[in-house]
Amino acid sequence: MYKITRKRYLNPSVALMKVEAPLVARAAKPGQFIVFRVDDLGERVPLTIADAEPASGEITIIFQIIGLSTRLLSEKNEGEFILDIAGPLGQPTETAGAKRVCVVGGGVGCAIAYPQAKALHSAGVYVDMLAGFRNKDIVILETEMRGQSDNLYITTDDGSYGEKGFVTAKLQSLIEGGAGYDLIIAIGPVIMMKLLCGIAKKAGIRAIVSLNPIMIDGTGMCGCCRVTVGGRTRFACVDGPDFDGHLVDFDELSRRNSVYREQEAAAMEKHVCRLTGRETANG
Repeated sequence: MYKITRKRYLNPSVALMKVEAPLVARAAKPGQFIVFRVDDLGERVPLTIADAEPASGEITIIFQIIGLSTRLLSEKNEGEFILDIAGPLGQPTETAGAKRVCVVGGGVGCAIAYPQAKALHSAGVYVDMLAGFRNKDIVILETEMRGQSDNLYITTDDGSYGEKGFVTAKLQSLIEGGAGYDLIIAIGPVIMMKLLCGIAKKAGIRAIVSLNPIMIDGTGMCGCCRVTVGGRTRFACVDGPDFDGHLVDFDELSRRNSVYREQEAAAMEKHVCRLTGRETANG
């Protein structure tokens, strides 16, 4: 059992929790993730470790409430418990040799981009952060990102905050302006990562992306998280989740991520089991 020590909403659909998980907190590195189960009937869900505090034994998770399991997790309060947390899982982000880095987050992807930027900035690397959102109302982690970067650029699709437009256009303008990046790290929607990698490749800049395929066990056995990288099948849970963005088959990833959309939507409809009285996924 893992105690929730802090909970707050970053916007109406994104929540932050601090959880007591001493072993995970001591071992976690940027880029790694955990798999949680809310209770003994819950599904296994991966979440990136947004921060780890070895001294207090706490980890921070940030999640968007988009399915049944994340909704059930969001209904937990401080002082309550999560049944299972397995981790840290996956490979840490490999940034050796980088001197000028642009870390790009799209929407809730900023929760994954933030620890990457923090680790680089703490190591003395020059870091620019680009954070893209649909509008001002869903901006998250602005203070935290600003504190762990040399420059923070926020864009919104509708221009309600920061610069109007997409992070792709901002990255292009920074590169053309002589930013001199030797690495770009991109985390967010698949199409965003694909377009950013196209810009990076044209400019001759190395790119790392954090992938979010369907994942179940986190050990590579189920095969659900397979992705094609450089023409080879890789497993995001054990080989990633970070990969060379110039080698990822983003079109395949996008198709695989959309396979269960109907089932995910149905699961959000409340259904109370007549035998147990427990709310479960519909059907």
